[in-house]
Amino acid sequence: MIYSIIKQKLSTNKPILLDGGIGTEVLRRGVRWRQHGIEDAPDVIREIHVDYLEAGIDVLTTHTFNLTKRNFINFFRDVDHMALIGAPDLSTKAMELCRSAVSLAKEALTHTDKTEIVPLAGSISPVMHLFRPDLSPSKEDCLTHHRECVDVLSDCGVDFIFFEGMNNTSEAQAALQAALEFDLPVWISFVPGLDGNLLNGESLLDAANLVRSQGAEAVLVSAGSIPMITKSLPNIINGSPCGAKAIIGRYSPPSWKPDFYPRFEDTDEVSPRKYAQEVNSWLDQGIQIVGGSSGTTPEHIRAVRKVIG
Repeated sequence: MIYSIIKQKLSTNKPILLDGGIGTEVLRRGVRWRQHGIEDAPDVIREIHVDYLEAGIDVLTTHTFNLTKRNFINFFRDVDHMALIGAPDLSTKAMELCRSAVSLAKEALTHTDKTEIVPLAGSISPVMHLFRPDLSPSKEDCLTHHRECVDVLSDCGVDFIFFEGMNNTSEAQAALQAALEFDLPVWISFVPGLDGNLLNGESLLDAANLVRSQGAEAVLVSAGSIPMITKSLPNIINGSPCGAKAIIGRYSPPSWKPDFYPRFEDTDEVSPRKYAQEVNSWLDQGIQIVGGSSGTTPEHIRAVRKVIG
């Protein structure tokens, strides 16, 4: 029922404001990256959600991006090896953390009295690395993986599923197929390359049209720099709901480690005011849904809110 608020705004061409970076904001606030910070610093996670809600967002996103069973198994040769030398309960750890993450988001909604007006989007990442489409497994493996992720988030009571950072058509189709088995709306964002197409070189226009034809209610571009996002916009704008959110700063690997998370360093910082100006130009081109990817902060989102009213 809460999602109907967003659907109504989309149908009347009103802009929708998403939140900004969550994982990078956890690090910016000095939290050691371990299990998304959910067990070690739940108060900080909740505060980040509250700050975005107070900045005026229309949709709150769960802190579940990249929080999957696969990311625990990937440290080991296989499931049997994990059982031999891994910490206890790793096979169910992701599910437990996802449930905690959703609870923290719901607590933030309650704290700000926005439970009935701001829907909760369940965030799901690609199976493998966001910027490595070549690592994406078979379509069948993707289907199994995403079905498990959607099942957990659906059971936790999110209002819709948001697949963030899809980098190839095959996985995007599998993700959408998995989600449509559940009675929830689905949004998908794609990662663009330098030419405005998908990161793996496939046509973004074809990918956007394909997932729309198969049931996606909104198509976005995300996890690219402002110029990359801007260049990709003509490929997703075709009259149905579309959106955009960019990264701020430069990506600094190494990637996933037990106690380390890749940062977006402010080597080419974009101020909140500058980011809001860029977002305003996207809205002028026909984008309806806007927010921020990694590196953006509640200050960036608050500045966007002022621009879009």
